[in-house]
Amino acid sequence: MDAVDRAIVNQLQGGFPVCERPYAEVATTLGLSEDELMQRLDTLLENGTLTRFGPMYHAERLGGALTLAAMKIPAADFERVSGIVNGFPEVAHNYAREHAFNMWFVLATETPSRIEQVIGEIEKAAGYRVYNMPKLEEFYVGLRFTV
Repeated sequence: MDAVDRAIVNQLQGGFPVCERPYAEVATTLGLSEDELMQRLDTLLENGTLTRFGPMYHAERLGGALTLAAMKIPAADFERVSGIVNGFPEVAHNYAREHAFNMWFVLATETPSRIEQVIGEIEKAAGYRVYNMPKLEEFYVGLRFTV
């Protein structure tokens, strides 16, 4: 990343303007053209510097649901099960952990009732139990990384 890429990442962590041409507004703030900003964002995504660029939605406020889930998967079967789990569009943030519960992921669904349905579908497809760990209380921690 060069200094311009760092400025882009630092600027966009604080929010994105809601207006007719948000990229143009951000570009102006950074002293760039809209095309240059968009090209640099595309490059950061393509080369893996950024893995995602998009809005964060509060699923519950939109009528949906989120939950944290975990599974105990034998090492020899981990890749197969990971492929199955990651094939569900409701799955995000699937991580391997060094623990008896070695696969952790977030489910985000359009309705609260869909959580249990997806868990059942994953269990059936993978052949292992999914442990549902729903949120009991929410805390907001603002986090920014200056790069």
